[in-house]
Amino acid sequence: MLVLTVPSSAVAARLKQQLPKLQSTLLGRGWQVSSTRLKVQVTRAMPERVETRVLELPPTAVDAFEELGESLPETPQNAALVAAIKRLAARRRAG
Repeated sequence: MLVLTVPSSAVAARLKQQLPKLQSTLLGRGWQVSSTRLKVQVTRAMPERVETRVLELPPTAVDAFEELGESLPETPQNAALVAAIKRLAARRRAG
């Protein structure tokens, strides 16, 4: 048995029309699906106000990131990582 969870009854209704084709395709690809069941999983509405938090790094951590950015070898494999570390340290320094 294959159980599919869907976000709404509208999606379930549309998917229900396609179940025979889905089941035959899965059988053709080696899946042993004897039956399929749809389960509507309603999610809770998002709250009106979402509280966000900003990560505060102490100066010693910013120093450590700057040191890491300077100590990594300048190779093509490290280029993106080094650039990201340097940007992170610069942003934290700027406040």
